[in-house]
Amino acid sequence: MSRTRRIVVLDYGSGNVHSAAKALERAGAEVEVTAARTAVMEADGLVVPGVGAFRAVMEQLRAVRGDELIDRRLAGGRPVLGICVGMQVMFERGVERGTDTEGLGEWPGDVTELPAEVLPHMGWNTVTPDPGSVLFDGIEDERFYFVHSFAAQQWSLDVIPPFPQPSLTWAEHGGRFLAAVENGPLSATQFHPEKSADAGIRLLSNWIGSLS
Repeated sequence: MSRTRRIVVLDYGSGNVHSAAKALERAGAEVEVTAARTAVMEADGLVVPGVGAFRAVMEQLRAVRGDELIDRRLAGGRPVLGICVGMQVMFERGVERGTDTEGLGEWPGDVTELPAEVLPHMGWNTVTPDPGSVLFDGIEDERFYFVHSFAAQQWSLDVIPPFPQPSLTWAEHGGRFLAAVENGPLSATQFHPEKSADAGIRLLSNWIGSLS
């Protein structure tokens, strides 16, 4: 029988940390909500949730040195999962209503407003995963819950062999945008798994099961 994975949900002031923690517990993990350096670095997986504005999330992350902790984990090949704005801040830059904010820069590219007549994009939507996706194994045709007006709408990271190609999952609202990325130790979803009923729990379980 495999051991229970220890997951830290990064506690930096974002509003949905406890709902994410409860969903991870339902998915079979042992969960702690904290920003304590030792706990963050030693956990099997780190989850970075995020709601609200890109700039506010970056300010909150930096206030608890979350940017350093995320970078240090990834540099050591330690898994991280970003959710919603927690995905957006992994990119180089967020552009919201004329305000440019530097992101964590783990991936190249900008997060910009969706070209849709109705914003925010709120509610259930289908996604199109890569065939080799780990996160979406067994739930490729399910719907997931989105609440956002901004997203990464292009992918420009060039991966050179022997490193594996990222697994990209797309969705549409006014145009195509990245719904999820799986790139080595760093994975992220634009939607909220913790609000996506059984499909979201299965996705979190898939991620937990991938942790070494």
